[in-house]
Amino acid sequence: MTEASANELSAVDRCKQAAAEAAVAQLDDGIVVGLGSGSTATFAIAAMGKRVAAEGLRIIGIPTSEKSAAHARRAGIPLTTLGEHPRIDVTIDGADEVELGTLNLIKGGGGDLLREKIVAVASARMIIVVDESKLGDRLGRHFAVPVEVEPFGWQSTRERLKKLGGDPKLRLAPDGRTFVTDGGHYILDIAFGPIASSAELDAKLNSVVGVIEHGLFIGLASQVIVGGANGIRMLFRESARA
Repeated sequence: MTEASANELSAVDRCKQAAAEAAVAQLDDGIVVGLGSGSTATFAIAAMGKRVAAEGLRIIGIPTSEKSAAHARRAGIPLTTLGEHPRIDVTIDGADEVELGTLNLIKGGGGDLLREKIVAVASARMIIVVDESKLGDRLGRHFAVPVEVEPFGWQSTRERLKKLGGDPKLRLAPDGRTFVTDGGHYILDIAFGPIASSAELDAKLNSVVGVIEHGLFIGLASQVIVGGANGIRMLFRESARA
């Protein structure tokens, strides 16, 4: 996504941009930053680039996708790897759905969930930026759960996943071919409907052979910054305040 002036953005994108800029304003000098993927993360990367150029902010980024890496390079953000910096100070990323109270998430609509979760787990803090439409009392009301699977025998994996409920759908690319992640895997999107316990579903998905990773992010977000028609509000996971 190219940077656009405020009057060229939709109302939703203006909310995303405001939330992303509020997150980037929290960054301190000299830290390692996880760079999320997707449209909201693109706004955050652009805001980081502005601080780097205007203020001389010294940060190094670890991107969660090839697209994020390309955006960061264009924004003038130096990049590094988890091999060189296995502990990340803070990650800024978006989400497809946020559960109020727990701040559990569904992520992976863009297909980068494996790298996003690896970076999230390596981070001391994870700040999620969303517009207010992404909030809800239960995960799964509006978004399917992406499940990244090994291509070998994926049909067999799909049959095992069916036993958990829902109907796994193989994700396709815009050209109609099977979507392939940066890691070379397939994605099965499973619409469970409202999820009674995202923690229990997380454990069940983790037990299925052939599953590489899935889009339930449980207990990883320490803060959610929400952009809405009435401005910015910040939500915190209680255990993250300590």
